[in-house]
Amino acid sequence: MPYLYQDSKPRPAARPGGARATHSSGKGYEELKQECLRTGVLFEDSDFPACNSSLFFSENPPIPFVWKRPGDIVKDPKFILGGATRTDICQGDLGDCWLLAAIASLTLNEKTLARVVPLDQNFGPDYAGIFHFQFWQHNEWLDVVIDDRLPTFKGRLVFLHSAELNEFWSALLEKAYAKLNGSYESLKGGSTIEAMEDFTGGIGEMYDVKAAPDNFYEILEKALKRCSMVGCSIDTSSAAESEARTPFGLVKGHAYSVTGIEEVSYRGRQVQLIRIRNPWGQVEWNGPWSDNSAEWRSVSPSEQRRLSQAARDDGEFWMKFEDFKVHFDKVEICNLTPDALEDSTAHKWEVTIHQGSWVRGATAGGCRNFLETFWTNPQIKLHLTEKDDGQDDCTFIAALMQKGRRKLKKLGAEMLTIGYSIYESPGRDGHLGKDFFRYHPSKARSKTYINLREVSHRFKLPPGDYILIPTTFEPHQEADFCLRIFSEKKAITEDLDENVAIDLPEPLHPTPSPQETEEEKQFRALFEQISGEDMEISAEELEYVLNAVLKKTKNIKFKNLSLTSCRNIISLMDTSGNGKLEFSEFKVFWEKMKKWINIFLQFDFDKSGSMSSYELRGALKAAGYQLNNYLLQLVVLRYSDEQFQIEFDDFLNCLIRLENASRVFQALSVKNKEFINLNIGE
Repeated sequence: MPYLYQDSKPRPAARPGGARATHSSGKGYEELKQECLRTGVLFEDSDFPACNSSLFFSENPPIPFVWKRPGDIVKDPKFILGGATRTDICQGDLGDCWLLAAIASLTLNEKTLARVVPLDQNFGPDYAGIFHFQFWQHNEWLDVVIDDRLPTFKGRLVFLHSAELNEFWSALLEKAYAKLNGSYESLKGGSTIEAMEDFTGGIGEMYDVKAAPDNFYEILEKALKRCSMVGCSIDTSSAAESEARTPFGLVKGHAYSVTGIEEVSYRGRQVQLIRIRNPWGQVEWNGPWSDNSAEWRSVSPSEQRRLSQAARDDGEFWMKFEDFKVHFDKVEICNLTPDALEDSTAHKWEVTIHQGSWVRGATAGGCRNFLETFWTNPQIKLHLTEKDDGQDDCTFIAALMQKGRRKLKKLGAEMLTIGYSIYESPGRDGHLGKDFFRYHPSKARSKTYINLREVSHRFKLPPGDYILIPTTFEPHQEADFCLRIFSEKKAITEDLDENVAIDLPEPLHPTPSPQETEEEKQFRALFEQISGEDMEISAEELEYVLNAVLKKTKNIKFKNLSLTSCRNIISLMDTSGNGKLEFSEFKVFWEKMKKWINIFLQFDFDKSGSMSSYELRGALKAAGYQLNNYLLQLVVLRYSDEQFQIEFDDFLNCLIRLENASRVFQALSVKNKEFINLNIGE
């Protein structure tokens, strides 16, 4: 199974300064580079080799690509020529306009660009054929090294390239991002906000332009002034419309960058304009305020210089903001700090991160439409204690991200449809059960369930305790996730599924009773018949006894207990160590067995003789065991079948293993206490 439990304890936000080296050798960029310089051999990246598997996973290249280093393509290659600018990004033959739009936005912020693209790299005397770039991934900054072999056809770069043929930073950045995601093909199709977040570690928000707030111009103006990254696109109504051109020169289903927003004096009045860039480096808006439109003739040369207006076929154009709202449908904003759109006063937000997993049969319960399993999803408690300054509510952003799906494309994985719900806490600790969600509506929720990498929304709620439930739309869908909570004031978060507790009754000891019950008399007779005079039975004999008794019980539809179960029973109850069970030991076990049978029947809701694995959490709690998500997922993987069902025999083995483990744990605890007491006594 590709999904492993992720510890979801709250963590602080990652800092970019300590990017983790990712090369399989365990060596960082500098160490690998120095090795190459010492040996005089140019770096070749074994983690992302120059072969077809790094290009495509579902098909062979449509043309014979040749991998070449920049020095084999041009005479005088440069890493960056005259500064990294948005005109350095020209799309090639790969459907990754979403990535290119994000890179274009990245160039507008020198500090952010320098973090992703370390600027001390070049093709000078210390050139070793190795370059590196840094990306944010799920609360961690990663340093990705690559060699500089790039796919070409007839001596020209096939994919992303600069307008300057001897400039290579953008092509190398695309290669590093392809390596991060498994291949170039993995970059086909995506959301600009995804790459924006990977470049910044920021938080994304999406706006429907047709339903945008009245102050939308001010929102975009403030976002760009604060160096937020902004992208926009036009919706398509069918796959056939993808990258179809409108009569106004715009492209549907295509990712654009927003690179500027200004007011211009035009015929005695102020007109709001917005500047857009097509990552193709060509194909532009041809309506009012386009490069060669008549409107510019009524604008003074100084104003045109201020706006850097020039009639070039470079993919960048101005348009009237009112026209923008008519022709575009979506705007994506990646805030480098979550408070970027709130007001003019910068303030630090509190950030906590939770890592977790949806595992089918255990914690993949689906959305509220699936009440029977919804309650089994991970549950995170949010304590909102301090109101916003001058407000009655507490502001926070909840961002739920599914992890690694793009890299899993080659295994057939797609983006899952995800979202979350927020409930007012009932004031008690522990994982909330099915009945709570049956009778209580959500207080807030994500705007929609959607198959994007991340779903985020801004909320204002009164101070109090809330429970956030991250889910996939359908149950039984597996993925790892990262949940980020940004709050204006300090908010405390905790995972409701982290505690492990054992609450068992005092163990029964075999004591002679003055008068046997009718049940005990029947067992004694059966024991004597099978065991002989010593009144001890082996695992094989215990199997016969238990199955004979269970067959006579009317309300039980269990299959026979296995020999393995009976051996485990003896290991649990055998106090003499002879590998057999005495009658007095059996009597104690039978009392446990009756309790466990009743619990199983209680959670076998359809009376089929098996129990849904999603009910295991409640069944184990009834038996005295509270497991965290990690242990629960392991137990479900071990004991449930492909239909997420658990037979009684498996349930019994699970409880026996847990009781044995609890005895070991208690014994170790006692020894540790004795050791501590001895040290204190000394």
